[in-house]
Amino acid sequence: MSRILVTGATGYVGGRLVPRLLSEGHVVRCLVRSPGKLNHVAWNGQVEIVKGDVGNVPPLTMHDIDTAIYLVHGIGDGEDWVAKEVRDAENFRRSAEAAGVGRIIYLGGMGTDDPSLSEHLSSRHAVGRMLAAGPIPVAELRAAVIIGSGSASFEMLRYLVEVLPVMVTPKWVTTKSQPIAISDVLDYLVRAIEAPEALTGIYEIGGPDVVSYAEMMTMYAQEAGLKRRRLIPVPVLTPRLSSHWVGLVTPVPASLARPLVASLVNEVVVRDSRTIDTLGAPQRTLRDAIRLALGRTRSGDVPTAFTAADLQPFRAYETDPSWAGGTELIDERTRTTEASVEKVFAALCSLGGDTGWHSGEWLWRVRGFIDVLWGGPGLRRGRRDPRALVIGDYVDFWRVEDLRAPEYLRLHAEMLLPGDAWLEWTVNASSEGTTIVQRARFKPRGLWGRIYWYAVLPFHSLVFPGLLRGVIKQARSTNS
Repeated sequence: MSRILVTGATGYVGGRLVPRLLSEGHVVRCLVRSPGKLNHVAWNGQVEIVKGDVGNVPPLTMHDIDTAIYLVHGIGDGEDWVAKEVRDAENFRRSAEAAGVGRIIYLGGMGTDDPSLSEHLSSRHAVGRMLAAGPIPVAELRAAVIIGSGSASFEMLRYLVEVLPVMVTPKWVTTKSQPIAISDVLDYLVRAIEAPEALTGIYEIGGPDVVSYAEMMTMYAQEAGLKRRRLIPVPVLTPRLSSHWVGLVTPVPASLARPLVASLVNEVVVRDSRTIDTLGAPQRTLRDAIRLALGRTRSGDVPTAFTAADLQPFRAYETDPSWAGGTELIDERTRTTEASVEKVFAALCSLGGDTGWHSGEWLWRVRGFIDVLWGGPGLRRGRRDPRALVIGDYVDFWRVEDLRAPEYLRLHAEMLLPGDAWLEWTVNASSEGTTIVQRARFKPRGLWGRIYWYAVLPFHSLVFPGLLRGVIKQARSTNS
């Protein structure tokens, strides 16, 4: 049994690693920026949760920690995200040294260090070097494409193959890769943690199959029972153009797809037997991994997804000057109904996805399409669950920022906007029944933010009153 600090526990890999570690009998402490995102997980009461950021970790947070797991990735987080990743890694390492941490295990990205290496993979390697620059033993596990339900790589693959029977593809579809199942990634992480002697150096982890991206697409189509997909490679699709194409078709926005797609030109295959000699062989073939991920996706059994991570490329404008966002513009509407508070809140929690937004659906679809064209998520993400919400869930191009059942729900917009937008509801019992206050709040970013608000203001009367009426109608229909 070890005492383990897990960073990135709200992310795709971290959210699956923590319950695995608990099942192995380890004591786990989670360092997260948004503790509320862990309120709904089954293992919440079995771990210690500390709010914090890897770029500024008090040594006390790592007190009595045997192993620190570094799963944080700053991809696309501002223009200087590459430099910030390295700074954060240095701060984390220094805090670990001061606290006397025994070992660090880092999950990075595969690839050969040469001038052709993409910015994304170069940054992953730079983080590994910075973590290893001190006296603490560091094991850097370098993975290529991770295949699992909800992973960014799998979702890109799934949407591209299912949506497009014919694909005009860039040259990178012929690049060789060594995909690995998420279950094997977790196995390797646990083996590195439980190794009797602290591991040091680089361990490339890959599955048993080396394939091109075109071959991977063909394999997915076969497992999904789709007709043969035809690929037409062309030499003119640059990574930037490809990222817009990926952003149009998949739930991965162009701003996040761009650094990922740029990495696809680099061959990522295991070059030696060190990992197998030390940690053993992977268990799942690529076909097995796709089949399992596809089954979980179809059944809705997706424990974690890349969209749940704290990082969103179109999040907060933290560097805006004070004059840019000091004003908050609000559209507020109030209605009263005889439906119970609980039924009203349940109706609010079912918005989006297949339920839709009750009014002006074509306007919502147009806004979603425009968002996709600009590189945002649009409406394609839908919902994790058709009825239940937890903090951190995505709802079309919104994300649940706050939820206090049955009184308050706040959604934060992740569509591309010249400012920050929220949609929130307060539900209270009153002498007349149940009162609902609905607010659309917008903090404009400079002049363009204000122009945007007043340009869309006329459409509010076509959308927001009907939205509130639809919620009340749904609550009444289920009220007993």
